[in-house]
Amino acid sequence: MIIGIDLGTTNSLVAIWRDGRAHIVPNALGHNLTPSVVGLDDDGAVLVGLAARERLITHPHLTTSVFKRYMGSDRETALGRQRFRPEELSALVLKSLKEDAERFLGEPVEEAVITVPAYFSDAQRKATKIAGQLAGLKVERLVNEPTAAALAYGLHQGEPESRFLVFDLGGGTFDISILELFEGVMEVRASAGDNFLGGEDFSEALIDGFVDAVGKRHGLADKQATPAVYQALRKQAEQAKRALTGGESVTMEVLHGGETLSWAISDAEFQKLCEPLLKRLREPIEKALRDARLKAIDLDQIVLAGGATRMPMVRKLVAKLFGRLPAMNINPDEVVAMGAAVMAGLKSRDVTLDEVVMTDVCPYTLGVEVSEQIGPGRFQPGFYLPIIERNSVVPISREQTVNTIVDNQAALHVSVFQGESRLVKDNIFLGEITIPVPAKPAGQVSVSIRFTYDVNGLLEAEMTVSETGEKHRLIIEENPGVLTPEQIEEKLAALAKLKTHPRELLPNAQLLARADRLFQQTLGDERQWVSQATAQFQALLEQQDEEAIAKGREELKKLLDEIEGEGWL
Repeated sequence: MIIGIDLGTTNSLVAIWRDGRAHIVPNALGHNLTPSVVGLDDDGAVLVGLAARERLITHPHLTTSVFKRYMGSDRETALGRQRFRPEELSALVLKSLKEDAERFLGEPVEEAVITVPAYFSDAQRKATKIAGQLAGLKVERLVNEPTAAALAYGLHQGEPESRFLVFDLGGGTFDISILELFEGVMEVRASAGDNFLGGEDFSEALIDGFVDAVGKRHGLADKQATPAVYQALRKQAEQAKRALTGGESVTMEVLHGGETLSWAISDAEFQKLCEPLLKRLREPIEKALRDARLKAIDLDQIVLAGGATRMPMVRKLVAKLFGRLPAMNINPDEVVAMGAAVMAGLKSRDVTLDEVVMTDVCPYTLGVEVSEQIGPGRFQPGFYLPIIERNSVVPISREQTVNTIVDNQAALHVSVFQGESRLVKDNIFLGEITIPVPAKPAGQVSVSIRFTYDVNGLLEAEMTVSETGEKHRLIIEENPGVLTPEQIEEKLAALAKLKTHPRELLPNAQLLARADRLFQQTLGDERQWVSQATAQFQALLEQQDEEAIAKGREELKKLLDEIEGEGWL
């Protein structure tokens, strides 16, 4: 069985293709969404999901989130005395989803299709594959999130010919893809996006608004100095964002220095705070349409994906830009995971799925650094020579020829970059290789540089010295920030030693973490009620009577819901 995974910035999901349709797999708490949050409990065991998210406020030094944004970098996060890279944190989420699928299916799972933002770089894609490997999964395919959303909508089984745009605004990333269907082929015409724009940024706008309006005059200006208060504010912002989806105003409250700070904000004020973010949503749309050589009127349908598209201001923006209402008949939180399940079904050649030919594109331009002549015998380095241009259909292989520029030059240094700028200093460095060349007069030695980019978004470069026929290969595996094979083995061993919180005890751990958070956030009688109810539940846990524990769990949950309303996902 191949499973499909949507590894998200805010929430992650796992799905399977069975009995002719996609099924979302529930986690240990019975929820479809698993928060992409990792933490350590008081005994040092790993917590993943809602139980970890509840501890973001009470134990910020032991809990972390939004690490997907740092995939492909060497950034490390400290949880207590341990340090984790983004791949390791993602691997812990993937491992939890894998275990959920195994419990649901009643059989081991070893293979997966994992979705990534269409605008993920070569390094970020490699890091995602490594995260799967660290979680014990063979990653059969990386699928761009908008492409997965299109599959979930069944657009490949729709009209014989159609063009559609997928608008995918998730928790941390924004992707636009324009796809065209003709004669059983689903082709991505163009992709664009922003890897640092998502629902989290709209929450951050609310946090900044709260701090400016109320926090600064009460000494709440530095988020780093008060991590627990900041996480409490983040939770309030998430709840406010959801409340404003169906209401005109909401009040945010947070406890700081023994005082409850409150701030009321209307939907109109929220939209004003988010104007810079809404402006950033426009540019990738225009870029994708321009690259596809299409106008908005040429599109047959607009599809929304990603939980952040629930916000009315986003839907209004889409309707205004395209002059029509977008398709919204599949849960935007689940649509990408369902598409991953479709791709998993296609990969396993499920008989209930018609074969569909899918093409994708390279989202970035890939090229090398060259020197350009600026005068007689004078050359200046640092210029960019594109070899594969953005939105070229993959898999693809392209070649460019370069020449030596110095008499008796004995070696050629090839530096590989990705990006769209004329100067390499403004692009992203991917890798480099130095190759020997015959010592001859300048310009008499040429080297052919061939780039090959595969369906998983991974790049290989081959250099051929024309005079000798010698070939040199550079597989871009050791990108800055990407683990080497030796480091992967080390991380596998380290992760294997980590204790994980027992799955069957997760409902209790999540409830206790929530109660602990509410104790810190409330005052007076409410705080006393939480304390007493928590103590009673902990006493039941010590008795190890499953029936009594289940009843006590419901009673404690009922009390917590009365105090703050039902939990959100």
